[in-house]
Amino acid sequence: MISIITAVYNQLAMNQLFWEKLNQYTKNKFELIIIDNASTDGSADWFESVGVKVIRNEANYSYPHSQNQGIAVAKYDNLVFMNNDVIVSPNWDENILASMEHNGLEVATVCGIEQIENFLATRTLKRRWKKIKNFVGLLGRSKWVLSLMHKLMYPDWNKFSNDRLDKFKYQIKEGFVGNTVVMKRSAIDKIGLWDERLQQADFDLYLRTKSREIEVGDMKTVHICLDTFIHHYIRLSMKAGYPPFIDSKNFIGMHDKWSPEYMKYFDSLNK
Repeated sequence: MISIITAVYNQLAMNQLFWEKLNQYTKNKFELIIIDNASTDGSADWFESVGVKVIRNEANYSYPHSQNQGIAVAKYDNLVFMNNDVIVSPNWDENILASMEHNGLEVATVCGIEQIENFLATRTLKRRWKKIKNFVGLLGRSKWVLSLMHKLMYPDWNKFSNDRLDKFKYQIKEGFVGNTVVMKRSAIDKIGLWDERLQQADFDLYLRTKSREIEVGDMKTVHICLDTFIHHYIRLSMKAGYPPFIDSKNFIGMHDKWSPEYMKYFDSLNK
């Protein structure tokens, strides 16, 4: 059983496609908790109409604040922090939970266009997506267009996903792909909630697991599960624009929190 926490601001077509594929491809029982950051296009109403729990904010809050709101009401011990602009793969939840169990991980992410098994494979995938996104994206952002992009990128989504599962089963590498983070509640007991001062929340999470592994030794650094791929539309939806974060006055930089000893890990991920 899993609790999926997703923050949204508008993007109704994307939200509908996200929900459709989540239901189609998720194997375990799940709850979806939507943190709606003052959408104006009916997204909150639509999610409620299909039975999803919606927390309505009166303004646009940052990612870490939104995720902590979701944690406060989540029912289950397997927490998934997921973007809305993704399409999950068949049995994605079962696959990543199995990999986490096999590898002794309490925090893990999927792989995706942002990063797969090596630099060359990632570059090839990114270039293919960029061509499709830039060309088909000229047609707009409707659900049909978004689906067409995905179909052109992966003509047989099931085969693509299952081939990766067969080839990379239980294989992991240190790092993260931020569109989908899976965290056991036991990890929150060790490293705490998302730090609402950090807009670069994924990098901060990586460093918190890294420091816990080094200094305490009772958990592993977050790893990418190479057998579980989720498609991410990446910056496509950013073009719609977002109002400023209402809590931005609280933000600090990574260097304000972390010592040079740990920032070397941060800098290595940014190369």
